[in-house]
Amino acid sequence: MSREPDADLSGAAVLPGTLSDSLRTELITFRRDLHMHPELGNQEFRTTAALKARLEAAGLHPRVLDSGTGLMCDVGTWDGVRPMLAIRADIDALPIPDTKTGVPYRSTVPDRAHACGHDVHTTTVLGAGLVLAELDRQGLLPNAVRLIFQPAEEVLPGGAADAIESGVLTGVGRIIAVHCDPRVDAGRIGLRAGAITSACDRLEVTLDGPGGHTARPHLTTDLVTAAAKIVTEVPAVLSRRVDARAGLAVTWGRIESGHACNVIPQHAELSGTVRCLDLHAWREAPDLVHAAIDEVATLHRAKSQINYVRGVPPVVNDPVMTDLLRDAQAARRGMDAIEDTEQSLGGEDFSWYLEHVPGAMARLGVRPPGSGARLDLHRGDFDVDEEAIRVGVELFTAAALLDGHRS
Repeated sequence: MSREPDADLSGAAVLPGTLSDSLRTELITFRRDLHMHPELGNQEFRTTAALKARLEAAGLHPRVLDSGTGLMCDVGTWDGVRPMLAIRADIDALPIPDTKTGVPYRSTVPDRAHACGHDVHTTTVLGAGLVLAELDRQGLLPNAVRLIFQPAEEVLPGGAADAIESGVLTGVGRIIAVHCDPRVDAGRIGLRAGAITSACDRLEVTLDGPGGHTARPHLTTDLVTAAAKIVTEVPAVLSRRVDARAGLAVTWGRIESGHACNVIPQHAELSGTVRCLDLHAWREAPDLVHAAIDEVATLHRAKSQINYVRGVPPVVNDPVMTDLLRDAQAARRGMDAIEDTEQSLGGEDFSWYLEHVPGAMARLGVRPPGSGARLDLHRGDFDVDEEAIRVGVELFTAAALLDGHRS
């Protein structure tokens, strides 16, 4: 039978579920092992096996997801009545080389790196699960908690949809997560109610025309010019068709056409991303982008074919769940360890869970305090202050306890 948290002499709640030094050391070792063996989306077999083995060693019963990687695991026994809190981690790495120097845990896999902190996310959720399992054995866990270790976050439209299809939200009423933030000092978290990330879609455009000699462009479809105009004019057209506050932005990452300086090519390709801060505008974005590209291409007599690949909507933090994370961090480290954060233009498939249940994502500080380091995500030299693992574990355990006593 669960008990309410004890109180200290001031009357404030004293939450159990802090991280022991021995488990902290183990989790750092676990994180470094993941970091040395990064796996891409839907290929995380070693990572899944390592998680499954450790959870089973703690007496838990994880289930591998239907996709063959990733898993879910309940801590405590769900009573079938009170919805559970879910804690989610993403487990995949990026297809870039690890360029760090001077650390023993550099990636051992060529052109693969945990350069977005998913190894930290995974380790904090694992650690929270192990701590909560011990609290459950002591009768101190007020409600069952589900751990979700999700594959393929970096693969549009993200592995969250497949995880949901596997049933990870069955019995779940709310969900929380963290994402590493190298702009925030370790020991602190960043919070924001409402949209905290951007929507992100992928855009691929092909242009075709008869081509010809550069001496006679008036007799051809000048695809190089048409492609250049699409690059520059489509964002301008969209800026006059969408409320500027929606932050709808098309940014091109690749343009390719032609093989000789005196030949107007017959084919051109462009690709980029569409990002949007506003959920309503994101839902309208495909039609708007299609129309803008078609108009510019037609003006230059180019035949266009557009492949608009839906990615992820914005992560929109529920205010109540944001307050739960705020209260959890305050209980562990005080209000001074919390800062307001801005909405990012990065995409995150945690948003798909929020289409089904309320939830919130916090930004987990990973910058060494006082270092002034400016490392960014998705860079080969990305690394973290490993004190962030303790902070993440204790944030999650406090949130689980507070949520269980309130539900």
